Amino acid sequence: MFRDTALSNDQKSGGNNGVGLKKQSIDKDLRKLGQVEDAVQQVSRKLVAPGLALLFLAVAGVFASTQIGAQPNAILLIVAAMLGGYMALNIGANDVANNVGPAVGSKALTIFGALVIAAVFETAGALLAGGDVVKTISKGIIDPELVASPQMFIWVMMSALMASALWVNLATWIGAPVSTTHAVVGGVLGAGIASSGFATVNWSIMGAIAASWVISPFLGGIIAALFLALIKTFIIYQDDKIAAARRWVPWLIAVMVAAFSVYLMMKGLKRVWKPDITVVMAIAVVMFVGSWAVLKPIIHRQSEGLENRNQSLRKLFHYPLICSAALLSFAHGANDVANAVGPLAAILSSSQTGTIASKVDLPVWVMLIGGIGISVGLFLFGPRLIVMVGEQITRMNPMRAFCVSLSAAITVIIASGLGLPVSSTHIAVGAVFGVGFFREYYTVHSKRRRQYVRTHAEYHTHGVTHAARDPQDLIRRKLVRRSHFLVILAAWLITVPAAAGISAAVYFAINALL
Repeated sequence: MFRDTALSNDQKSGGNNGVGLKKQSIDKDLRKLGQVEDAVQQVSRKLVAPGLALLFLAVAGVFASTQIGAQPNAILLIVAAMLGGYMALNIGANDVANNVGPAVGSKALTIFGALVIAAVFETAGALLAGGDVVKTISKGIIDPELVASPQMFIWVMMSALMASALWVNLATWIGAPVSTTHAVVGGVLGAGIASSGFATVNWSIMGAIAASWVISPFLGGIIAALFLALIKTFIIYQDDKIAAARRWVPWLIAVMVAAFSVYLMMKGLKRVWKPDITVVMAIAVVMFVGSWAVLKPIIHRQSEGLENRNQSLRKLFHYPLICSAALLSFAHGANDVANAVGPLAAILSSSQTGTIASKVDLPVWVMLIGGIGISVGLFLFGPRLIVMVGEQITRMNPMRAFCVSLSAAITVIIASGLGLPVSSTHIAVGAVFGVGFFREYYTVHSKRRRQYVRTHAEYHTHGVTHAARDPQDLIRRKLVRRSHFLVILAAWLITVPAAAGISAAVYFAINALL
């Protein structure tokens, strides 16, 4: 009897243990399934953007087929249209970040707000002021008369378009903002040499483009640093910051208004309106005086009740930064859409006419592919570069971002006046580096700052006393991330040769296959 009872208890115990083991196994299986589901969701989210990009290219190809109709080279032109769309996606992913990144980094704009503003004004710039005629050979770097035939010219343009798009895509993936103009230049250079030899290259123009690699970022950085020095000297390190801001901020914003007026007339609207220099200067003076007169009472009203500290000053620069992001995007769309659709227009013209023209018409449907492609690329892939430019190179606030935006406009004006081919990407990123390196220099060497720190060893806000930061600690801090500086510099240096090498390889592959 006792044995039966023991067996019964053992059976019960074993049964319970079995149930417990089964429950534990089920829990483990459910946890594994949950982990698998999470992994699948993460992978799926990563595939959404590439999937939408492929969908856009497919739509671009179908749209192009409706515009091309039945032509002998219809398939070739559809492929070229898809390559133009691919390049436009990459321009939106990489190049546009320079226009809105500083405003995002300074918290004047959210990422979503920046994407919307940039997309609207990039597309508007491309469609309204992108022009109806483009040069078939980017920057005139190769002589079309030395290209053997229109068919060879088409292969050159196809190779250049594919190579430049691939290089900008790679640069975006590694997080380096590069010049899409230089990528196209490199693509045309490489395919031109592969097709017709080194004699086809205009080396003087290539020399000027190479010089712009140094001039663009250096000039942008110097101008941004000078404006930041002015703001620090006459506003930030003044005992009465609010009074100083009321005096100087209207002047600074008036300079920005005048500079952007000239910038738009010289770059953003140059294909639809070309006023002479007298008209440009007259409009700039009127805009400067008028904006100063309007802004002075507005800034005074905005500054009423603000505390005497740097945080208060930032509010006065928010709206100018939003406007500058919009204007930079408009001018960029007007100018750089040709990087995506210029080679496409050249391919279309040569295929239809059987000749190589120095300039070609730019159909509206081609502009649509370029303008919409830039906006789609910006929304799908742009946030990463926007955050990198605006936050990860050096810390931004509205005053520093204002200096970057103003420097971008003024540098382009100066370079255009001197006839120098410059890159808007190099200027904007150079200005960001200029602001960061100037902050490092100013922290260590500024007598005004040291005096201010000594006389304001502690400050008071809302009844709370805060100790000033240790000056030696500030001296030791590095305010620019050297790793980003080296990666971007390396990407800039190899953009033209890398795009040229890829383009030459693509040309030889096309030639061998076709």
